[in-house]
Amino acid sequence: MDLTYETSMDLKAFIQTNKQRFENTLLCEAMNVNDKIDEILRIGNIDLVQNAHELVGYIIDEEEDSLRSFAQQEGIAWATHSLTLSFKLEWIYAIRRALWSFIQKFYEYTGQKDIKYFFEVEYKINNSIDNFLNTFFIRYSTYKDKLLKAQEEMVDNLSVPIIPINRSICILPLIGSIDSHRADILNEKVLTEVASLRIQTLILDLSGIAEMNKDVIVDFMKVIEGTSLMGCKIVITGMRKEIVTEITKSGIPFNQNTDTLATLQQALTEYCSW
Repeated sequence: MDLTYETSMDLKAFIQTNKQRFENTLLCEAMNVNDKIDEILRIGNIDLVQNAHELVGYIIDEEEDSLRSFAQQEGIAWATHSLTLSFKLEWIYAIRRALWSFIQKFYEYTGQKDIKYFFEVEYKINNSIDNFLNTFFIRYSTYKDKLLKAQEEMVDNLSVPIIPINRSICILPLIGSIDSHRADILNEKVLTEVASLRIQTLILDLSGIAEMNKDVIVDFMKVIEGTSLMGCKIVITGMRKEIVTEITKSGIPFNQNTDTLATLQQALTEYCSW
């Protein structure tokens, strides 16, 4: 490997002067990532090669605070765009190998023969890279968890779509299955919205619900009871015979202030003034 070297150079200047050769070495060390560089740039606006130079600069200059901050930024970026962690790991290992290749050449040019000094450099550089990886993965994990929680909350909110009809009447069309988790979300969301929107009549359309087991029925009745205690009238529409049968078998009575109608259209005709 023929490299440009001058006696006035330090390690950082040596790598910067031979920037293109460093990049070539890096790409050779990261064969599996090469084909993904353009894709990662397009998806996440992450320039792997430029970031490699930035990371090497922080490592050589021993800028630990900047290195941690950079690792956190990288962790957030990779989590945000769901980029493959194995590519990141291989890329960092490739940076380590390329860097050590240039360190070896640099000390050959300088004639440095102090083994103790060399091992001190080895410790500092490897420790910095390990710190970068540790910070990156921690930030990636915590931010990914945050994103997943936000997505779960969004899905939960979409699973309880309260639709205002006018100032006092809203519709809650329920679709799919209702388990204990969704029943808890239903209870919290309904009570919160009844209070904040001052809903006087809430039409619960169950035409999209095929079945409810006894435990869910108990939870569902708690929703109705809590809403009634807040002064909101519940109107239930579209109950299928399977649900009616299960409710009848359970022996759990409806709240006295609850009305039931066959269809949502009937409820809209009876309770809404257009």
